[in-house]
Amino acid sequence: MRILHLDKNHPLLIKQLKDLGFTNDEDYTSSKEAIQNIISKYDGIVIRSRFNIDASFINAATHIKFIARVGAGLESIDIEHAKLKGITLISAPEGNRNAVGEHTLGMLLSLFNKLNKANREVHDGFWNRESNRGVELDGKTIGLLGYGNMGKAFAKKLRGFDCEVICNDIKKNVGDANARQVSLEELQQEADVLSLHTPWTKLTDKMVNKSFIEKFLKPFWLLNTARGKSVVTSDLVSALNTGRILGAGLDVLEYEEESFETLFSSEEIPKPLQELLTFDNVILSPHIAGWTIESKKKLAQVIIDKIRTLVISK
Repeated sequence: MRILHLDKNHPLLIKQLKDLGFTNDEDYTSSKEAIQNIISKYDGIVIRSRFNIDASFINAATHIKFIARVGAGLESIDIEHAKLKGITLISAPEGNRNAVGEHTLGMLLSLFNKLNKANREVHDGFWNRESNRGVELDGKTIGLLGYGNMGKAFAKKLRGFDCEVICNDIKKNVGDANARQVSLEELQQEADVLSLHTPWTKLTDKMVNKSFIEKFLKPFWLLNTARGKSVVTSDLVSALNTGRILGAGLDVLEYEEESFETLFSSEEIPKPLQELLTFDNVILSPHIAGWTIESKKKLAQVIIDKIRTLVISK
C-alpha cells in the first residue's frame, strides 16, 4: 500500500509504517489542487491540518482506503462523504489527551493565582501583593462541557484538588469516578469554572454566546482548549467587562485559520480580539495545549497502531 504524508510528524511514523511494508511519499508544500491531481495513486493519506479534505478531493481519491489525521478531531474532513465512499477515518485523541489535560490545569491555576499578571509586573519593577491575591481551587465546582478523551484527562488531573467536577455530554452515561454527569441546566447552575472539551460541529459552533453565558447562575471562569469557533469573542469580551465571566484561559481563538497555523494574517486585527488582548485576567496560548514533545510521539504511535489494526482486520 502507498501512503501520502501531507504534514510533517514524528519520524517514527514513517519509519514504522515502512517496517510494516508501506511505501511512504511525502509532500509538504504542493497546493491542494496539485495534490488532488495525483491522489488517485494512493491507498492512504496521513494529514494533520494542512487543508480541508472535502467531497471533491475525496472523489478524486479513487483508491484511498483510509485517511489518518494526526490529531484529535476530524472536522477538517467531510466525514459523511468519506463514509459514503467506504473510506475509514482515523484520528488520535488518545495521543494528546494528557497534554491537553495538563495545559488546561496550568491555565486554570495561572488564572486563579494571577501568575501571568504578577510575573509581568515584577519584570516591570512592581511588587504588588494585594492586587495579585489569588483564589483557591479547593471547594470550587468545575463544569466540563464534553466528556470524551480530553474532558476525562482534565478531570483526572483535578482529583487531588478537593473540588467537585461535573460534566455534560451529548452521550448518556459517560460520567465516572472523576466527574458526575449532569444536565446542561444543572451545570450552568452549579459551575464556578466552565471548561470546553467539545469538537467543532453544528451544535458547538458559536455555542458560548450571550444567551449561553447569561444562563449561568454565578459569574464563572472560562477555559477553552477545544475549538475557537465555539466561543463568540465579542460576547466573551462583553461578559468580561460586566463581570459575568471572571477570567478566561484560551488556547484557541475564533479567528484562527482552519489549519490552526496562523491567526494574525490580516492587516487589521478584529476589534473584539483587540479588546480581548487588553485584559489582565485573560491568558492566551497559540493552540498548543496538545502540542508537547511527548504528545508528538504519542500521536504518531496511535496512528501507526490504528493503521496496523486496520490492515490486519482487512
